Amino acid sequence: MRSDIEAPPTHGVGAAARGRHGWRPRWDSRRSTPPETPAREASGSTSTPEAAVEKVNLEEKFSRFSEHWQPKVVGELNGQQVKLAKVLGAFDWHQHDNEDELFLVVKGRLRLEMRDRTVVLDPGEFFIVPRGVEHRPVAEEEVHMLMFEPASTLNTGNLRNERTVESPERL
Repeated sequence: MRSDIEAPPTHGVGAAARGRHGWRPRWDSRRSTPPETPAREASGSTSTPEAAVEKVNLEEKFSRFSEHWQPKVVGELNGQQVKLAKVLGAFDWHQHDNEDELFLVVKGRLRLEMRDRTVVLDPGEFFIVPRGVEHRPVAEEEVHMLMFEPASTLNTGNLRNERTVESPERL
């Protein structure tokens, strides 16, 4: 077994990889503080690597709210957000000019209407709406869904109205 000093720099653990500042890989328990990255500073994220490793129980998170069409942020990674929402009825037609949007159904049946087709999602199924595609989610009965999208994504896309959630609550 090699020591850190003998490990080749290409593995990211050798003295050359640590440099003069003593940087250590994320998984190294001897690491003191994470180096700030331009992406984290630019995004305004205050999450730390320690916070990112906690597991999330979706059932528990869904139990903490009841309102429809009000997405809640339950996780962040690489400039993306994991959001949960309960939905009922039809949402407004909209599109996201710069972002793809993933819809994963946890409970219920969601109909994603697009101008040229409709996709029906049952629990455990997901669909990615490509950027620029006009769509509207429709739920005949209450649906619990998870969305994965860039942090910049507004729930109403190119529309601004009473349903727009500028800063989703964090659970």
